[in-house]
Amino acid sequence: MPLGILLILVAGGITGIVLLLHLTGHSRPFEIDGEATARREWLRHNPGDEIREAHVAPGGRAALIVTTQGAGLLWSFGADTTAHDLRRARVRQVRRGLRVIFGDFAAPSVTLRLPPEARAHWAARIEGAAS
Repeated sequence: MPLGILLILVAGGITGIVLLLHLTGHSRPFEIDGEATARREWLRHNPGDEIREAHVAPGGRAALIVTTQGAGLLWSFGADTTAHDLRRARVRQVRRGLRVIFGDFAAPSVTLRLPPEARAHWAARIEGAAS
């Protein structure tokens, strides 16, 4: 088979798969729709933790989790979630929300899109958890 035809078939196949996944809803960002979801997702990442509090951000894309081991941040990462502790975290205000800098090469930073009225509250909670 000529290389040109093979490239067209491969590109068409990949495009078809992407389109199929999008049309069936598998490209939607994960929504943390409440405290129960935040707790379940945190325990999926950190099964041994005992959760004291879970605070979901407006918009459902992040949650601040307080455990007996310390505080952490859970956030939507595509169609899944990811979790990281806040022991060495720093917070910076950015145009659309807050940038949380973890100081870890595995997860250097994340930008939380928050409405202006929630930014100061979340910054104080994150900085309080880091100290």
